[in-house]
Amino acid sequence: MNIREIHLNDAKDLSSLIQQVDESSEYMLWEPGERKISQDHQEKMIESFLEKTNSTILVAEVDDELVGYLLAMGGNARRNKHSAYIVLGVLQGYRGHGIGTGLISELERWATKGEIHRLELTTVVSNEAGVSLYKKMGFEIEGTKKRFVVY
Repeated sequence: MNIREIHLNDAKDLSSLIQQVDESSEYMLWEPGERKISQDHQEKMIESFLEKTNSTILVAEVDDELVGYLLAMGGNARRNKHSAYIVLGVLQGYRGHGIGTGLISELERWATKGEIHRLELTTVVSNEAGVSLYKKMGFEIEGTKKRFVVY
């Protein structure tokens, strides 16, 4: 497994990966087929992340195939630019094999270099594997949003 920062030429593969994760995970915000991500849109998003010092996209590769991603969106205001909100997705066949742990570990190294002092995320309580991973990586539950998503 190789974990690295995104390149602009990864746009097509990242679009496909995000779509596949949306289709195979009951815990992502977007339901299967609910959003379409064009390569052009993905390229613009990657460019905007690469322009910011407090945002990044990390990808995990196995045999030159993208199998996981982590988006870290840094705050836009002076008061919250030290924090980043993260979204993590791993292909179904690769879940439970250390991809999420590797992505978060690399994010922590990146955050330390970039003076990011707070990483935050949201998941549903029933996502037991995700909650377990996040707790293992040092995240704490700060609150519960009731009726945030509907199943």
